[in-house]
Amino acid sequence: MIPPTRRSTNGFPPWARVRRQADFDRAWKRGRRARASSLVVVAVDNGTERTRLGLSIGRRIWPGAVQRNRLKRVIREAFRTIYPDLPCGVDLIVMAASPRLLLDLTTAQAELRLLAAKAHRRYLEARAEEEASHG
Repeated sequence: MIPPTRRSTNGFPPWARVRRQADFDRAWKRGRRARASSLVVVAVDNGTERTRLGLSIGRRIWPGAVQRNRLKRVIREAFRTIYPDLPCGVDLIVMAASPRLLLDLTTAQAELRLLAAKAHRRYLEARAEEEASHG
């Protein structure tokens, strides 16, 4: 019997994933959006030092599971490779901006980097306005 091999350290670790429905709901309710030609990103603080990724790619984008799963793999890989460039302590929910989206890794990296910063900046501005009006 061949012993199981260890997974590569370059994978997409469980701590980097938004999994709970409550976290998605918090992002939809309190987060701020930024949109580009391929992607839409919703950003909300998560109360930790780590940035996490959530994906919302439904059948409306691609009816076929193969295409949806490929799109999700490209976005996860983009997140993994540009992780140091992303804001810290943020949940990023990523959606496709248009149906039948074909996305390459370079475009995904560029848009995710830009949109994460833009959405997070909008979130911080909205939070500062909210605190100023209540305080």
